[in-house]
Amino acid sequence: MELSPAPLRLLVVAGEASGDLHGGALLRQLRSRLPEAELLGVGGERMRAAGLLQLADVRHLSAAGVVEILGSLGRHYRVMRLLKRQMDRHRPAAVALIDYPGFNLLVAQEAHRRGIPVFFYIAPQVWAWGQGRARRMAGYIDRLAVIFPFEAPLFNAHGRAFARYVGHPLMDGLAVTSSREATLRRHGFRPDQRLLLLLPGSRRAEIRLLLPALLAAAAVFRREGWQVGLLRAPTVDQAFLEQVAGETPLPRCCSGEDTNNLLHAADGALVSSGTATLQAALLGCPHVIVYRFSRLTYLLARLATRHRVIGLPNVILGRVAFPELVQRAVTPANLVRELRQLLADPAGVRQAVEELRSKMGPPGASARAADELVDLVR
Repeated sequence: MELSPAPLRLLVVAGEASGDLHGGALLRQLRSRLPEAELLGVGGERMRAAGLLQLADVRHLSAAGVVEILGSLGRHYRVMRLLKRQMDRHRPAAVALIDYPGFNLLVAQEAHRRGIPVFFYIAPQVWAWGQGRARRMAGYIDRLAVIFPFEAPLFNAHGRAFARYVGHPLMDGLAVTSSREATLRRHGFRPDQRLLLLLPGSRRAEIRLLLPALLAAAAVFRREGWQVGLLRAPTVDQAFLEQVAGETPLPRCCSGEDTNNLLHAADGALVSSGTATLQAALLGCPHVIVYRFSRLTYLLARLATRHRVIGLPNVILGRVAFPELVQRAVTPANLVRELRQLLADPAGVRQAVEELRSKMGPPGASARAADELVDLVR
C-alpha cells in the first residue's frame, strides 16, 4: 500500500476480537486529540469504524496457545512482514500495540530495532507467567498502559518507570441501555422464560474444543424449560459455528454488538475464558468459566504459570467466585452441575460482583491510555 505523506502516522496492531473492541475505543479517543493523525495497521470492524486504515484483519491473527499458534504461523509471518515493510517505508511516529502479546511483543522488538517509539496497551499477564518477561519488556517498550493497579509496580521494578496504570477499558463500556424484557423481545426470546447464554470464544481453535460440550449442556437446561442463546464474536462467522456443531442444531445466535444488554438480561451463562468472563461478572451474570487447550499447550501452561485459576474475575478477586472448568473437566455433566450450584447462591454472586466492581477502578481507561500515547509522540 502506497501512502501519501502524513503529518503524523501511527501504526496500530490488535490481534483478536477483544483487542479490536478496546482498540476501537482507543482510536476514538486519539481522533479527538490528534485529528491530523493517520492511523493504519491491523484491526477489525470497531477499529475500522474509528478511522483505522486497515492493512490486515484481526481474523488473520486470532489464535491462542503454542500448538494453535503453530498452525497459523504462515498468516502471522505474512502480517509481520507487512508491518516491517510499513515501518521501513513510512516510518510511523510510534507503534501502538493492543494486547495479543505472543505476536505484539515481536512487533515491539522490530519497532525498537528501528528506533520507533513503542506504546503497549493492556500488558501481558506477567503476574501469572513470572517476572522474566517484564524485565525484558523494559528494554524495548517505551510506554506501557496497564489495566490493573497492581501491574505498574511489577513492571516498574526493573530500573525504568515505563508503566502507567490507566484503569480497565471494560469500565468504559458497561452501559445497559434497555430493560430485560425489551432486550429479550428484541432478540426473539420470551421474557417469561429463563435465558442461558453460550459464549464459546472468538478463536476458531477454542470454539472447536468447547462448543460441542456447551451445546450438550444447553440441551439439558432447554429440557428444563430454559431458552438458549449463543453470542457470536465478530471474528466468527455463522457457517463456521454450524460446521463445528455438526448435526446439533445451533441455538439462536446473537450479535456481539448487544453483549452488555444480553448478559445483563441472562439468568446464567457458560463463558470461554477471556475478557468476556470479566464482562459477564461486572454485569452481574452468573456464569461458569470454561477453557480447553491442546494437550501440549496445556502441559506447557501448567509448567509455566504460577496461577491455578484462569478466569479474570477470579484472578482479580483472589478466589474462585465463578466456577472454572478446564480441559477434561469441560463435560456437559460438570457444566450443568457447576452452573446449578452457582445459581443456588444468588447472595454469593451479588457479593462477588460488588467486590469486583470496587477493585476495577473508575471509567476513563481509553481516554487515559490515549493521553499516554499522545504524550509519547509529542
